[in-house]
Amino acid sequence: MKQLLLDIQPAPPQTLDNFIVGHNAEAIANIQGLLDGSTESSFIYLWGASGSGKSHLLNAAEMLGAHIADDVHLLDNEAQITLFDIYNQLKASGGTLITAGLHAPSQMHLRDDLATRLAWGLVYQLQPLTDSEKAEALKNHAKERGMKLPKEVVAYCLRYLRRDLPTLMAVLDALDEWSLTEKKPVTVPMLKKLLQLDLNL
Repeated sequence: MKQLLLDIQPAPPQTLDNFIVGHNAEAIANIQGLLDGSTESSFIYLWGASGSGKSHLLNAAEMLGAHIADDVHLLDNEAQITLFDIYNQLKASGGTLITAGLHAPSQMHLRDDLATRLAWGLVYQLQPLTDSEKAEALKNHAKERGMKLPKEVVAYCLRYLRRDLPTLMAVLDALDEWSLTEKKPVTVPMLKKLLQLDLNL
């Protein structure tokens, strides 16, 4: 079982291209526009439940040169002041900033000045994926890893596992690594055996 801990095949980088858009097309289009300079706004704030894709989008945007700030709901007072100053500096210099948190800017008990700044730009609530969109995401993730993923395994994951995408992806990664280690194809029985082990997935 120690083989499962080996990074046999690293997960692909998080990009805008491999983000499952779902009902978030407008948000994605404006993030792309911010990055290529085709939109007027230089600031975007994303909010939504854990697992909705906020960190994926911020990591993708950072790789393309944007300044980012994730989990703003967790910032203490000093960190909020720092982010407020960064916002003002970027506004003065023509820079871009994409931020994210669990709730809308006015609903997180942030400093009033920071909450106001975050709400000045474009604000989008990321909509959770449907089951069919999650299935598509799992299939795409498996394809990027070169993994053969039977549809019955996808169906089992969506029916019996925690339904947030990061958890589903983590299970898929562990299953792929075990399949490679055992030199056996991915099947529902293999998945069940994996889940019976105490892997905290």
